[in-house]
Amino acid sequence: MQVFERTKVGLDKQSVYFDFDNYAIKPEGFSVITEHANLANTYTQDHVTLQGNCDERGSREYNLALGQHRAEAVKKRLVLLGVPEARIETVSLGKEKPRALCHDESCWHENRRTDFIDTWK
Repeated sequence: MQVFERTKVGLDKQSVYFDFDNYAIKPEGFSVITEHANLANTYTQDHVTLQGNCDERGSREYNLALGQHRAEAVKKRLVLLGVPEARIETVSLGKEKPRALCHDESCWHENRRTDFIDTWK
């Protein structure tokens, strides 16, 4: 599958969002994960990196650990949906790469997420 095809189906930049200080997948996150799993099970050459992110609150070390838990939670769900574990990598960015740069809940919500980053093998 080429990059333009992934963009056409709207899955190139989807994220799973989390509540504050939590790595439980919310109901709306399950549909995003299921869409990615279905595509990954169709295009079996694809690999994915899951990038766990946090908002600015908390220490660097705490947020790196929380971001990793978020990425691992999404990975676990993908594996349950049939995506081979060997095709999924997880990494935590903690609070180092915020998507939104203000200091209130609207930004913090955008930054508490796991992003799907496709790698083409």
